[in-house]
Amino acid sequence: MRSKAEIISQLTNPGVIAVVRAQKKEQVIPLSEALLAGGVIAIEITMTTPNAIEAIREASAKLGDRALIGVGTILKPYDLQAALDAGAQFIVTPICRTEFVPLAHTANKPIMLGAYTPTEAQTAFEAGADFIKIFPADSLGANYIKALRAPLPHLKIVPTGGVDLKTVGDFFKAGCVAVGAGGSLVSSKLLQEGNWAELTRLAGEFVAAARAARAK
Repeated sequence: MRSKAEIISQLTNPGVIAVVRAQKKEQVIPLSEALLAGGVIAIEITMTTPNAIEAIREASAKLGDRALIGVGTILKPYDLQAALDAGAQFIVTPICRTEFVPLAHTANKPIMLGAYTPTEAQTAFEAGADFIKIFPADSLGANYIKALRAPLPHLKIVPTGGVDLKTVGDFFKAGCVAVGAGGSLVSSKLLQEGNWAELTRLAGEFVAAARAARAK
């Protein structure tokens, strides 16, 4: 079983977290295999996925030794606990619900709390959040992250929402420890077509862009 420190290390290397809003539970295993083939090991299965808890349970059982299967869009404590019981390795919420932190940490799992403003980001940090999810990132941009980190350099920021291949490098250069890639990586069109080869190709491009930005 991975420790919380090991999970955090794997979330930030290569630092691309796939945000999966699958259209049906049966897509989760093949899309996860495609992401893994492209080098993306962190897979966030959102609660908007039909039968999300069961999808997490299946993915954790089949892929848990090779992938980090997490849960996203957590809004309620009992969903968080159900996801942990199903094998989720990390927790993500788009909102600043500080009461979620002890639930995750009791299970020795990292948690990412959502924030939009400096006050929300610092509140999440002081509550013990391992990461701060800046959401939606596309309306703020990399310059906002850079400005935010100037007075708050201790924040481990993960922008999500609108991160794509054109902006991923800028976010890493601004000091982000990882990025969440949703529709720009696991698009609804790609899911409808079941084009797993294309998903593998895109995953590889995201990983390459992340590594290139960090190398500079």
